[in-house]
Amino acid sequence: MHDIPERIADVLLEVEANLRTSGKWEQKQPPESALASAEPFCIDSLKFEQWLQWIFLPRMKQILEEQKPLPAKSGIYMYADVILRRKDVSTNNLLTLIKRFDDLITIQSAARRH
Repeated sequence: MHDIPERIADVLLEVEANLRTSGKWEQKQPPESALASAEPFCIDSLKFEQWLQWIFLPRMKQILEEQKPLPAKSGIYMYADVILRRKDVSTNNLLTLIKRFDDLITIQSAARRH
């Protein structure tokens, strides 16, 4: 289970690549007020892809770089599946990556309990 952080890092890189190649990567950061939302996934101020780019990816990269504990659980896929509704091939690939992230967090959490 020691390779879970490396596998998560790989998934994060793939998520970023997916956003870039699908044209969903933004060059301009949203206003600080949009990033400071208290709502889950900043649902009231960002599109899901923006949340991935500006909140999720930076936070997860920081956790991995600083070797902080990984989240105990992740439920991003369930939300992403509802929001994205499998619009196209790139969306399907993005959903697969998010599911893989959730699964890796689950595996890591289970390993900690044993």
